[in-house]
This record gives sequence, C-alpha cells and structure tokens, in this order.
Amino acid sequence: MEKKLEFTDKAKSQIEKITNSEDKKYFRITVQGGGCSGFKYNFSFDNKKEKDDFLFDLTIIDRTSLDIIAGSTVDFKKEMIGESFVINNPKASSSCGCGLSFSV
Repeated sequence: MEKKLEFTDKAKSQIEKITNSEDKKYFRITVQGGGCSGFKYNFSFDNKKEKDDFLFDLTIIDRTSLDIIAGSTVDFKKEMIGESFVINNPKASSSCGCGLSFSV
C-alpha cells in the first residue's frame, strides 16, 4: 500500500525556507505518544535519513508516524496568534485546541 501525504504550496515553501535558513537537510515530522489527546505532532530538523524513513521532497517521516498520518495534508498557517505547521489528519477522531494533539 502506498503511503500518501500531501503538502500545500504554503507548507512546501516554508519547509524550503527553513531548511535553507537552518542549514539542515531535512524537515522531520514525527508522531509521538502524549499530548492532551493521546498523540502529538513533532516538527524538527535532521541532516540524515534513517532506513525506515520515507522521503517527501525535503521532509522525512518514519514508518510508524507515517502509518498514523498517511492520507493527511500538511499546511502552514499564519495567524494573528502566530504561525505553525498544521496537519489535517482524516484518521484523527478528535483533537485538542492547539491542533498538535489528537487521537485516532
């Protein structure tokens, strides 16, 4: 089964901008246990790709995290309260107000 993940143009542009400015090769998305709803998204940088990572342009995601967020859309939002990456995950049955924590 193919693991799909979509990125909006805003997300792609921001990932390219920050990987260039931070002198990092990859933007990494992981899903971790915790948060107020069970799982939480974590965004970081990495200079190396592990053998179980999937590559989406400049973004890497480990197999376990991708299993949870496959079918999602990654976006970047600028709002009055700040700017952040947002993942629209159709598998999430609920999420908290911050948008970084969710349950499946």
